[in-house]
Amino acid sequence: MAGGTFTTQNKVRPGVYINFESEGQSLGAQGERGTAAIALSLPWGLPKTMQAIQAGDDVFGKFGYDITAPQLLLVKEALKRAKTLLVYRLNSGTKAAATVGALTATAKCGGVRGNDLKIVIAANVDDEAKFDVTTLLGGAQVDRQTVADISELSASDWIEWSGSGQLEATAGAALTGGADGTVTNQDHLDFLAALELHEFHTVAYAGTDAALKGVYAAFARRLRDDEGRKIQAVVENYPEADYEGVISVKNGVVLADGTVLSAAQATAWTAAATAAAAVNESLTYAAYDDAVDVNPRYSNAQITAALANGEFLFTLNKGRAIVEQDINTFKSFTPAKGKHFRKNRALRALDGLANDWKATFEAYYIGKVDNNADGRSLFRKECVKLAETYQAINAIQNFDGQNDLRVNQGEEADTVFVDGWIQPVDAIEKIYMKVRVR
Repeated sequence: MAGGTFTTQNKVRPGVYINFESEGQSLGAQGERGTAAIALSLPWGLPKTMQAIQAGDDVFGKFGYDITAPQLLLVKEALKRAKTLLVYRLNSGTKAAATVGALTATAKCGGVRGNDLKIVIAANVDDEAKFDVTTLLGGAQVDRQTVADISELSASDWIEWSGSGQLEATAGAALTGGADGTVTNQDHLDFLAALELHEFHTVAYAGTDAALKGVYAAFARRLRDDEGRKIQAVVENYPEADYEGVISVKNGVVLADGTVLSAAQATAWTAAATAAAAVNESLTYAAYDDAVDVNPRYSNAQITAALANGEFLFTLNKGRAIVEQDINTFKSFTPAKGKHFRKNRALRALDGLANDWKATFEAYYIGKVDNNADGRSLFRKECVKLAETYQAINAIQNFDGQNDLRVNQGEEADTVFVDGWIQPVDAIEKIYMKVRVR
């Protein structure tokens, strides 16, 4: 389904084209937030595959480590906030292998984690014609099969077997040769192409390459403006994006266990927290989970300059790392596109309405309802009810369902033009007090 913004009513594809300017549930419903995406170089896991993880899921089978392992640090950080995390393994790596007699054991996935695999082959105590073939990962058993010969072995989540003939006993044959390999810019392009086929709210780039920051920013702009998919990209130190669809993280944090996260690593939490934040919620002064300091700290003058430059940063407040202000990189304000577009809470309300109106039109109206006065009246009622839902939760304010939204015939027989006014609600961030002492 096409979507995005418009300058004139000249679109070719059927779809929903929405422009925002600064000036009861029905068929449609408010969309749910909480899906972030990240691409990582990992020592185990299916390569070039998008894997959805829910908070609390056991990730050992997918990535070869417990969620607390340092190799999955950014997965853990993102799952502190994200309801669903889409993880894409960028690297394929080289598979570890071991040979015992006629049997070859090859790690299912490439990467250095395969070097922690070991196979033990011993005669079965109950049937001397059979062998117990045990797979150990880091000393812990992850698979065990009792077979008569090599042909009876079945591939497991960890090992693929090859060869033929009889098995030979071994007290422990370690797999070797596993390597993570390198990641290229093309791997990130492949990730974004795969991600485009999924529903998500934010995507994090946890690296520092300037060219790739631009690629992620361009990806967000294309999805938002050309396809009507209101997502945001989160990168480190890229305020030059100057676009509401890009969040630039300036610094990192220090966790309670002493782990120091850079700005690039902090994009994982920021993307997850942004994705999970409700349309009526601001992350301003939100505490980074389990963080006790920031990396690095900045002076008041530096913080003020960073905010003016559209940078998302963490500051220290009473032993916690907090978000100084929930903003994106947009700073080229115009009369038609004012300062509220740089505030992520306001943007979530606008994006939410755009997504919900689009979803309602796609599901219930496009190709199904006549483009006459009655059909347009029905669609208008849906739009008004969704806006009133947002107003009921204080995502927008001062919306008048009678006067603030009009649905008219477009310039062609199959087009509809919606003209409306929306005022997003922001959070209180600055308090000015004048107190007289008697």
